[in-house]
Amino acid sequence: MGVPAQAPLNNTREQRGWYMYDWANSAYSSTVLTLFLGPYLTAMAKAAAGADGFVYPLGIKVDPRSFWGYMVSLSVLAQVFVLPLAGSVADYGRRKRELLGALAFTGAIATTCFFFVADGRYLFGGALFFVANLAFGSSMAVYNSFLPEIARPEERDAVSSKGWGIGYAGGGLLLALNLVFLSNAAKLGLTEGTAVRICLASAGVW
Repeated sequence: MGVPAQAPLNNTREQRGWYMYDWANSAYSSTVLTLFLGPYLTAMAKAAAGADGFVYPLGIKVDPRSFWGYMVSLSVLAQVFVLPLAGSVADYGRRKRELLGALAFTGAIATTCFFFVADGRYLFGGALFFVANLAFGSSMAVYNSFLPEIARPEERDAVSSKGWGIGYAGGGLLLALNLVFLSNAAKLGLTEGTAVRICLASAGVW
């Protein structure tokens, strides 16, 4: 019976790449999920409401204040089905890096396109969020599967903690920059809505 192969002694390059992925994608959690997108999409839905005060995505009567919550629930429900598949492909497939890259770019492009969510296009914003959030969740399943390959068992807690910390630093830095930018939007000749769209898109670019 063969002995499972140990991770190589020098995984510095791979670990740095792993850390930087967390640095980058945590911007989505902090800027998009935590702060900007929920209120912005809700405002878009309210602006698009009819005389009865409701919007009708796909013909379904929805209170504009509930639209964001429904989209979060729908994207999480989709993840229930997609994440196990992504995890299985990551564990047993041979193109894990390509899969991670595809998910990362899909989520980044969808997030950058939040810049174009204006003039009542709340449905477009909801669709972009669905794609971005599904790609984000799936990419994390693949991302986490790399840990056993880049760190020995005795290193994994330290590597995981460092990645977590670097991720928080990256997400926090972009959020801080966006808050400063938003507070100075009027001085730059920008409306609040335009500034928010730039902040949202910045997470995709980041």
